Amino acid sequence: MIVEVSDAKRDVYLNEVLLEEAVRKFFAALEEEADGVARAVGGAALPGETIAVDVAALGRVTARPVFAGISSPHYHACAMDGAAVKSAATFAAGERRPVTLDLGEDAVMVDTGDPLPFGFDAVIMVEDLVETTDKAVTIIAPAKPWQHVRTVGEDIVATELVLPENHVIRAADIGAMLASGATEVQVRRRPRVVIIPTGDELVAPGSELKSGDIVEFNSRLIGGLVSEWGGEPVFHEIVRDDFDAITQAVRQAAAEDPAEGGGDIVIVNAGSSAGREDYTSAVLGRLGEVLVHGVAIKPGKPTILGMVDGRPAIGVPGYPVSAALACELFLKPLIARMLARPVEPRPRANAIATRRIVSTPGVREFVRVKVGDVGGKLVVTPLPRGAGAIMSLVKADGIVEVPPSAQGIDEGAAVQVELLRSLDQIKRTIVAIGSHDLALDILSTFLARACPGMSLSSAHVGSMGGLMAMRRGEAHIAGTHLIDEETGEYNVPYVKRLLEAKDYALVNLVHREQGFIVPTGNPKGIGGFGDLARADVAFVNRQRGAGTRVLLDMELGKLGINPDAVRGYSHEEYTHMGVAASVANGAADVGLGIHSAAHALRLDFIPMSTERYDLLTTKEFLKSDKMAALLTVVRSDEFRRAVLELGGYDLSDTGKVVWQG
Repeated sequence: MIVEVSDAKRDVYLNEVLLEEAVRKFFAALEEEADGVARAVGGAALPGETIAVDVAALGRVTARPVFAGISSPHYHACAMDGAAVKSAATFAAGERRPVTLDLGEDAVMVDTGDPLPFGFDAVIMVEDLVETTDKAVTIIAPAKPWQHVRTVGEDIVATELVLPENHVIRAADIGAMLASGATEVQVRRRPRVVIIPTGDELVAPGSELKSGDIVEFNSRLIGGLVSEWGGEPVFHEIVRDDFDAITQAVRQAAAEDPAEGGGDIVIVNAGSSAGREDYTSAVLGRLGEVLVHGVAIKPGKPTILGMVDGRPAIGVPGYPVSAALACELFLKPLIARMLARPVEPRPRANAIATRRIVSTPGVREFVRVKVGDVGGKLVVTPLPRGAGAIMSLVKADGIVEVPPSAQGIDEGAAVQVELLRSLDQIKRTIVAIGSHDLALDILSTFLARACPGMSLSSAHVGSMGGLMAMRRGEAHIAGTHLIDEETGEYNVPYVKRLLEAKDYALVNLVHREQGFIVPTGNPKGIGGFGDLARADVAFVNRQRGAGTRVLLDMELGKLGINPDAVRGYSHEEYTHMGVAASVANGAADVGLGIHSAAHALRLDFIPMSTERYDLLTTKEFLKSDKMAALLTVVRSDEFRRAVLELGGYDLSDTGKVVWQG
């Protein structure tokens, strides 16, 4: 039964505003006053609380300045092991005129940290004592007044400023406070952010899943960001898509005293769009005020900004990439504001785009990218841009921002990238752009294990795309398995035709089985390429330029089959696992791919051919330390065993240089 919900309980359309306008409206509302009472409870810095000066104080923000209660050191301290002396008694000492000082009267033996004996004003290191007896010491050099003595207040003087207000406490600061006599410190209370996940389809992590269930992980993603930014996440239980239930959850989160479990900020996750069960905007409007519903950004367009009971409330979209960006743009500066801290910008660098990035005019788009240093220049490759692609958050090295005035970024264009990893880390990354194979994923894991600090960054654009990336100097290596129709030879003819062959080399990674990936039992009875033209068969293809696509077109051509006769020929996936997933979820009856992808998803596999999958590289990079490290891993027994377990691989040539120009 479908229950109709009145428009009073949900929005029906988004009123999209530019990002700059959304920021202005939201933060201006935090400063406004209503009836002479500050409505922006969370608009100003939060009050302080007293905590112990200990490791737990790391990262907290001081709410008051810290002044020294004692000097450090608070006594004249001996800075060396040796003899405390009266400097005036040593002035005549020299190599030809040794001076002997009586212990107890003119000298006292001391250790580092001992109080300097009264009446003495210098210390001579034990190494400089020529002779020592129970009664005297002999020296051959004079001591200067206060030599090797830490005087009172040398480091910290009582009453001096140790830490200012609004300072982020570091490890050294803890030591300085304790040395100055401070055992407690006033710090800003962490902003409490109540995170309310909503949706009938959500289930808790670890639940037994049924069709249609979605594991609720966004609240922990958002909570992790809150913790990183200095806030305190408060996790609400999952709330079903019910207007009254969501209203009650938001009312409770905004109305309760933060000290008693409520929030300084309320986050409602999902339900921010304009669908049948998207209630967030209506709830915030019922309880307070909606300032913005819809921001001209991508991802994250349906973001809602509002106020409830004087507290800022944000409705973030349900897709994880959208949710993360909305939090980055609005929640992060809000937390910083409550902590009286600026938002520290990430480092930026100039780079070259390896692929065209298409964007929508009028929308500010934030594109997550892989970043690599190839030949001394930074290159960026866009990651999958779906708002639900959580792995794009994991894999991203940087973000490229496309302004609303642009229609995209051309391949080879200069861009500025906001770095999520340090340049040093990026320079230790091997950039692979080309065909996908599961062995590359294993190689990435084993390289990171064998060479801490090094990484392999893979972008899957197909074999032909990999060759073009190598030609433009945008990758260190490219996976390729292009078969030449005339000779039946793999890869070499294409390298000779498309590249300056003398500059390149091919290293074999694997020989692998290509064939048809079908559901268990092969219900459609697929036996060969001719079956793809049957009306009852739905096919899933690889993208244009992929070696698997080249093989398909070659075999269809041999049979005289027009690609238009293959239902699903235009249904493209960018990886073999994408093909296998389409078959596994019923979107297709069959796909052409590698054995290991079928094996990974427990599908049946019908072998059609064995192909050579090589890594194309330059002869210069072949001699590099990075490639040497990579090949050491490729040739290791551990790597070989892991690849063989995937199924469908022959490793007889793995790690061999099979061709050089």
